[in-house]
Amino acid sequence: MKSHAGIFHILPLGERVQKKLENLIDKYMSQLGASKVSLSSISSQALWQQTNRLEGYGQELFRFADRKDVPYILAPTHEEEITTLVAKTVKSYKSLPLRLYQIGRKYRDEIRPRHGVLRSREFVMKDLYTFDHSLQSALKTYEEARAVYSRLFDELKLPYLVAEASSGDIGGDLSHEYHLPSSIGEDNVISCTDCSYVSNEELATARPIPFQGQSSADGNDAKSSGTQAKVWRGISKDRKTLINVWYPASFADTDINTYALKSVLPGLDSSLEDALPLWQSTLNSSSVSVNDQQPQLLNVVDYRLGQDFANDLKNEPSRFPMLPQQSPVESSLLDAQYITSSTSGEPFNTIRIYDGDHCPRCTSGQLRVQKAIELGHTFHLGTKYSDALGARVQVPPTMIEDNKDLSTESDSTANVSMQMGCHGIGISRIIGAVADHLADDRGLNWPRAIAPFEVVIIPGRNMEDDAATISRALTESSNVFQPIDLALDDRAESFPWKLKDADLIGYPVIVVLGRKWTSDRLCEVQCRRLGLTEFVPLDHLQEHVNKLLSQL
Repeated sequence: MKSHAGIFHILPLGERVQKKLENLIDKYMSQLGASKVSLSSISSQALWQQTNRLEGYGQELFRFADRKDVPYILAPTHEEEITTLVAKTVKSYKSLPLRLYQIGRKYRDEIRPRHGVLRSREFVMKDLYTFDHSLQSALKTYEEARAVYSRLFDELKLPYLVAEASSGDIGGDLSHEYHLPSSIGEDNVISCTDCSYVSNEELATARPIPFQGQSSADGNDAKSSGTQAKVWRGISKDRKTLINVWYPASFADTDINTYALKSVLPGLDSSLEDALPLWQSTLNSSSVSVNDQQPQLLNVVDYRLGQDFANDLKNEPSRFPMLPQQSPVESSLLDAQYITSSTSGEPFNTIRIYDGDHCPRCTSGQLRVQKAIELGHTFHLGTKYSDALGARVQVPPTMIEDNKDLSTESDSTANVSMQMGCHGIGISRIIGAVADHLADDRGLNWPRAIAPFEVVIIPGRNMEDDAATISRALTESSNVFQPIDLALDDRAESFPWKLKDADLIGYPVIVVLGRKWTSDRLCEVQCRRLGLTEFVPLDHLQEHVNKLLSQL
């Protein structure tokens, strides 16, 4: 239930869903050999300054000071705190690998909370932190964590996607996201129709194909080598670099892929709709001379325009609108640079990925773009935090050089930074995403693993004793079937009301004692998710219900 904007209370049935999800996570973290901890929600701003993340997070941090004016934050994540804790307690490689996780509340001052618990200011999250003595060991841990995540999401029986991802503010150079396709998702996930390629929009690429430019009457067109082009303009965060993106006139400015641009200019300010006023301000306030640091002009050329266009742009810049009209500075006075290929050497694609683009991994597949909700994220952090916060261990040099077995020791040791990993799962977000994904016009529809109750029994009038008999039949101990988490609706409400309420709550299986029970001693078993309604005798009820639950 909503308390304030982006802040929610969890009611009894919701608490049962959350607790079941937490228990499920506990089970899989145990398989990974992880130990559970509980870190404070309050973190020191000084620690975040040591890792250079305090300003990077910007206004999303909830900041406050105590009565002594010591600055703190409500933690949105705990890399700094867990690294400091481990740095104080672990000194030898013999204590590694170390895997610690917690389930707790996190805080983020969202500028626009939306979609309920999917984008809120207070949320529950599981975060696992791993510590290893070497890169090879850390990468092995990373793959083990990914395998555990896959088994966990498999048990939820959701159509999830695992996408190659950017590490963003967290850090590191290896990352994967776990997504649930959804029309209300805020992320775009790109996947191939024929191979296993899946990537988020920030990293996704498409295989270049021949392209014929089309004509346009747009005033920003530039004509060269028989091809017409448009120019999109952006600016760097320090306002010192104007970016001209040259692309085919058949596309629009909204087609520009700012993620691709950031791969060559990480300082691009992609939040601006119109960069020109800021650029004009930079030029007006700058003294452009030989001795001063000049504003720069970066020209990025889409591969579709061809090499002839790129050559003309570089060799005859006066033919093109390199700068906005009435610019106070001539383009010849600026330090101009030209980019025609990506950092990997591939032809530069400035246009975002669309359905039907060609897969970069295989020759036959086409790309599909899906809206999705991010449920989990795994990061290999490397030594970003351990370097900054002094999390180091003593390791025999021979073990580093030759990668020998951990039992091998030498007389001398080397002091190395721990290799770290971070693996998060949004518990609040999973609850909201699953509720949205499986709901229909009659109500919620929980998967067995996290349903508040797996089965509800709804008896007709004066059937309380019969309902108790059904409950015992379903929950009696058995070497064949798992125990069933069951609810008996004995509230003093009408029979139709209780049936409707059961659909709203979303029990996986509903057992109804109605007319068929009175006449033929048959239970009506409903499973809305499977689209089944069947009449089952009491002696087959436990087997039948368990068979349904195994599919949910």
